[in-house]
Amino acid sequence: MPRADTIRILVVDDHTLFRRGLTALLARDPQFEVVGDAADAGEAQRRAQELQPDLILLDNHLPGVRGVDALPALREAVPRARVLMLTVSEDEQDLSAALKAGAAGYLLKTIEGEALATAIRNAMRGENVVAPEMTSKLVAALKGETAAASPAATSPAAALLESLSPRERDILRSIARGASNKEIGAELGIAETTVKIHVQHVLRKLDVSTRVQAAVLAANAGVR
Repeated sequence: MPRADTIRILVVDDHTLFRRGLTALLARDPQFEVVGDAADAGEAQRRAQELQPDLILLDNHLPGVRGVDALPALREAVPRARVLMLTVSEDEQDLSAALKAGAAGYLLKTIEGEALATAIRNAMRGENVVAPEMTSKLVAALKGETAAASPAATSPAAALLESLSPRERDILRSIARGASNKEIGAELGIAETTVKIHVQHVLRKLDVSTRVQAAVLAANAGVR
């Protein structure tokens, strides 16, 4: 009998072996149920309409129509589903396009199984999840868009930074570069547990819930 909190997942990837492997990996977690899979955008839309999954894991490199371009149709087919990109593409334009099209996150296929499970749960809680390796690229893309839209404007986000201590500003700069807690600790010469506490303080003071949101705010405020 399915758990009350079961997350029903549709896997979309054009490589049969990858789909099977991913399905087997997800099956290890009793909270996940892979209800179906698809090899291209058209099949994904049909299967999503039929199965009404809670979450769709979507590759970008699909035959015919790219995953990013298939996002609007998938979200129309199953509006309540969260869509996570799971791809090899580290292109910042693909990342930006996916998030703009409504993806709940952008993950790389190098992700570990435990991290993928955590990302899925976070996405189902309404968070946006982005691979740590892509955070700095997201910030760079947003900086470019902000500058193009209003090169002389002063972001209201800058006011929130006034509440941060010098150490917390250092932490925020590292977050914006996509550094992990371990990397930040090594850079600043402090314990990883101390970094975690600082990160929590930064998120609270900036009134955001994720590192990605903090990085975006930092970009809008011109933090370097």
